[in-house]
Amino acid sequence: MICPYCSSNKDKVIDSRSTEGGAVIRRRRECLKCERRYTTYERVEQASRLTVIKKDGTRVPFDRENVLRGVRAACGKRPISEEIKRRVVEEIEDELHSEYEREVSSAIVGERVMFKLRPIDLIAYIRFATEHLQLSTLEEIRAELDTLRERPPDVANQEVLFEGR
Repeated sequence: MICPYCSSNKDKVIDSRSTEGGAVIRRRRECLKCERRYTTYERVEQASRLTVIKKDGTRVPFDRENVLRGVRAACGKRPISEEIKRRVVEEIEDELHSEYEREVSSAIVGERVMFKLRPIDLIAYIRFATEHLQLSTLEEIRAELDTLRERPPDVANQEVLFEGR
C-alpha cells in the first residue's frame, strides 16, 4: 500500500476489523518511513460487473457513488445521517447484484432509491421523485403528493392490516 503522506510503499498493519457485515475489511496502517498512520478498506469486487442502461440507451458501469450522490442531493439538509444514506445505497447495490446478472435499467435503480427513501423521509422522497419521474409541473407534483396521502409509507416490520391499501 502506498502511504498517502510520503508515497512510500513500506508499511505495517496495526489493526484489522471487519465492517459492513463482513463485506469490508478496515485496516489501520503505519508507514515505516514517515511513521504516520492511515486507514485503508478492502472490499470484494463483484465478479460480474453490473451495467446500467441509461434512458438514452448508453451503458455505463454501476457506480455506487453515483447513487449515493443522488441520495445525498435528495436528502439535502434533512436530518438524515450519512450512515443511513450509505446503508440505503448498500441495500440497493446488494439487491441489484442478486437480482440482475449483467444489466439493469436506470429506471429500476431510481425506483429502488424512491422505495428506500419513502419510509425514511417524505421530503427526500419527493425531491428524488421529482427528478427521477421528471415531474415538471405543479400538477404532476400534486398528483404524486396525493398518492403519498392516499398510501402512507410502509413501516418496517409491520404487517399489512388491510388488503385494500
